[in-house]
Amino acid sequence: VQLQASGGGLVQAGGSLRLSCAASGSIFGINFMGWYRQAPGKRRDLVAYSHSDGSTGYADSVKGRFTISRDSAKNTAYLQMNSLTPEDTAVYICNMGAISGSYWGQGTQVTVSS
Repeated sequence: VQLQASGGGLVQAGGSLRLSCAASGSIFGINFMGWYRQAPGKRRDLVAYSHSDGSTGYADSVKGRFTISRDSAKNTAYLQMNSLTPEDTAVYICNMGAISGSYWGQGTQVTVSS
């Protein structure tokens, strides 16, 4: 199973980016899709998650600015990020929890300039 994350890049403060994470391979029964981020020298933190029951959750620092969504038919998670600030600069990493196991993507760099 591979998780391919994309959509990162360099953006000015106040801008937007949309991240995607597509799973391929023998993954089945996905019940959790999450986005984490890790800045240099800092721990990996959960940013947003989506459960198969429809519930979602967000870190306080991104509430109202980030939106997680999913396309279960495509085994893909999305993270729409608006009103970005330099504090959002990090590697964003996707995770999927499934009946077949837990999987991590390789991460995509998001850099927000002031």
